[in-house]
Amino acid sequence: MHSSSNKPILSFWQLWNMSFGFFGIQFGFALQNANVSRIFSTLGANPDDLSLFWLAAPVTGLLVQPIIGYLSDNTWHPTWGRRRPFFFIGALLASIALFLMPNSSALWMAVVVLWLLDGAINVSMEPFRAFVGDKLGSSQQTAGFAMQTFFIGWGAVIASLLPTIFTHLGVSNLPVGGAVPDTVRYSFYSGGAIYFLAVLWTVLTAKETPPEDLDAFRADQRRGKGLVHALKEILGGFTRMPKTMVQLAAVQFFSWIALFAMWIYTTNAIGENVFGTTDAQSVAYQNAGNHVGVMFAVYSGVSALAAFVLPMFARRTSRKFVHMSCLIIGGVSLFSIYAIHDLNMLFVPMIGVGIAWASILTMPYAILAGALPAKRMGYYMGVFNFFITIPQIVSGVLLGFITKHWFAGHPIKTLMLGGVCMAVAGVLTLAVRDQTDPVGR
Repeated sequence: MHSSSNKPILSFWQLWNMSFGFFGIQFGFALQNANVSRIFSTLGANPDDLSLFWLAAPVTGLLVQPIIGYLSDNTWHPTWGRRRPFFFIGALLASIALFLMPNSSALWMAVVVLWLLDGAINVSMEPFRAFVGDKLGSSQQTAGFAMQTFFIGWGAVIASLLPTIFTHLGVSNLPVGGAVPDTVRYSFYSGGAIYFLAVLWTVLTAKETPPEDLDAFRADQRRGKGLVHALKEILGGFTRMPKTMVQLAAVQFFSWIALFAMWIYTTNAIGENVFGTTDAQSVAYQNAGNHVGVMFAVYSGVSALAAFVLPMFARRTSRKFVHMSCLIIGGVSLFSIYAIHDLNMLFVPMIGVGIAWASILTMPYAILAGALPAKRMGYYMGVFNFFITIPQIVSGVLLGFITKHWFAGHPIKTLMLGGVCMAVAGVLTLAVRDQTDPVGR
């Protein structure tokens, strides 16, 4: 049995194996998202500078992903295949960075390690998106991205909870002499090991199909050698972006401003708004950090469950209608955090954020995959990442200024701004044309 694009229909367990590496990759992202602002603050970072230190994440993605996408499109090894060499190399480097991060003894060291960590995560992550386009026909692509979202969700749940779990096991959650608490340290050690092993599982169990005409592929490889040619190809693709990709760019821009604001400022916002402190050396602040980890685990868990429900709604309506609805729900939820001062009630808006996160990780890629040429799948998935990294760079440059001068230093208002941006992204989804979805055209 074959899909409409003559690619074989894969079984549940084949989808599982090819996506399992994302479980590990998300350990890296989740530990970073929930703990890096906490690490920077513990090492003495000024809250107004946090967004600038976070620039490492989008800048490395901006530089690394199109290059890795281009290289993986033009790679074929008889044993390793096309994408799997990049899975493995990225996982190895990211695991090393996860072991180094909590051992940073100075702020500048933590910032440098964040650059290494993000670059390595991007090397292993970008080809996973193209992997779905390589192996799955249009009828299974939404399911393939949903399986990735499932593993992203559960990886993030466990990783976000690790500091709280270690606290309950009796590990110290206090910074000693300005150093990172042992709960955070052990969490990063665990994450480094799980990251590598999960990606290794996909490398060893998922197979790749050689190019249909291997001789022609080799000839293209030979013609494509050389840095000048590679740069010409990478830059030239921007002028040939499919229309759907351009339309999705605006949606992504506002979605990721919202997410970046949440990742950077939630710990400080909850510390001030609920725990009544901005002192990173205090017990209350570190407890706020643990609670934010649990909040992030909730939205990640919801996204893992929603990943399998959203495709069903998309089949009954359209992918862009589902994405619009989810983003508006997420935006309202993120905005509402400012009014909540009860610890348990803080989990409620995280449900809405989780629904939005599931859609952000699934629907744009499913819509995009149907509009991309198969030979350039990795490259264009890498270019699409520009519309994730550019808004994060804008956020990194501006959010600190906005928080200090417009919001009088209150990070909870920056979360409210993020909620507005996410709702705007939802409205912009109406302008997107989904070429492979007859309802959504």
